[in-house]
Amino acid sequence: MNLSVIIELTVILFLLAASALISGAEVAFFSIGPNERKQLNQGSIKSFKRVLELLHNPEELLATLLVANNLINMGIVILSTWVMDAILSFPEHPVLKFIIQIVVITFLILLIGEVLPKIYATRHALRLSKMMATPVTGMVRVLHPVSKVLIGSTSIVRKRIKDINSPLTMDHLSDALDLTGPELVEEEKMLKGIVRFGNISVGEIMKPRVDIFSLDIKEPFRLVFARMVDLGYSRFPVYQENLDDIRGILYVKDFLSHLQKSNNFRWQSLIRPALFVPDNKRINDLLQEFRRNKMHMAIVVDEYGGTSGLITLEDILEEIVGEIRDESDEEDLMIQKLGDKTFLCNGKTSLHDLVKALELDESYFESIKGGAETIAGLVLELKGEIPNLDEKIQLNYLTFVVRSRDDRRIKEIEITIA
Repeated sequence: MNLSVIIELTVILFLLAASALISGAEVAFFSIGPNERKQLNQGSIKSFKRVLELLHNPEELLATLLVANNLINMGIVILSTWVMDAILSFPEHPVLKFIIQIVVITFLILLIGEVLPKIYATRHALRLSKMMATPVTGMVRVLHPVSKVLIGSTSIVRKRIKDINSPLTMDHLSDALDLTGPELVEEEKMLKGIVRFGNISVGEIMKPRVDIFSLDIKEPFRLVFARMVDLGYSRFPVYQENLDDIRGILYVKDFLSHLQKSNNFRWQSLIRPALFVPDNKRINDLLQEFRRNKMHMAIVVDEYGGTSGLITLEDILEEIVGEIRDESDEEDLMIQKLGDKTFLCNGKTSLHDLVKALELDESYFESIKGGAETIAGLVLELKGEIPNLDEKIQLNYLTFVVRSRDDRRIKEIEITIA
């Protein structure tokens, strides 16, 4: 072993130590949390300020450490190859010589230059970062041109990736849920309801005008009480002359304290103001309005100010959690499943509910429904008149058959999925 080999080994050991310090510094600087930053800000030592200055530009700091570490590792590999050639000689086994060189050098670089210093740095981040602040500051200045090129190139790549990978939208999430298949668990159904919540209008889920149970403002006290008991609701719209002139909402809880009054009692004094909303209002906006006004019911009006229907807080919540029933609710027979692909629907069933029951795409009826909001309205839109009993109407892979009707409306429709 001559002097040149000894010098080369010394340089290799020095480079290994430098690699270890730089690798440790990389972990140490980027492991400094809020508490450590607070200590650095409170300190007056120069190295504290240098650490904060380096952390002020983390991209340049990381680029400098990576460049320096890679240059040092390249130097270790080159010098160790010369040393191994001088110490070991396997002229008949060049492959064995190559393997020994790779294994030994890689092991030393990984163990001494990467693994051990990074383990130490995770436990003593503040101490090591203060110790390395001055030499790293020097490296930042020396390698600034190279770091600037690297930062510029990575910013171009980052910009391209940002353009390709657009942020996750509600539509993407809805499509992902559709891929889970028809057998959704309750949690997935609720998530799907939340995703679609902002796209549902009041007109899609309201109770239509013909199904509103209301009170005439001229009715006597005892008749009003009898209707309340018979219907079992907690709130009633009150109209004058007709439903297009809603005067307010009567709350049963306001009414109860006056049951002992005579039939001449002016129950109209108990009427509270009603909330009026357009049929194209989104239900997420209406939910916020309900919360602000501390109300549970709204009257839905059309573009002319006439009453289109009624919507409650329960109707909105059901779009997320599904059907909500209490002990007074009757069995809902709006959609009955007759077979795997056959359904019997009440003509008043909303297209929104039909889409959910048949698990169709939300926009399935958009292009052909016109102004229709119910299944009966859709059939009238397709046919142009009230179809005959048992008459079939085809729409893509859906077959509609009228099972019950009268001279004015369609009562029941059977739907078969091809």
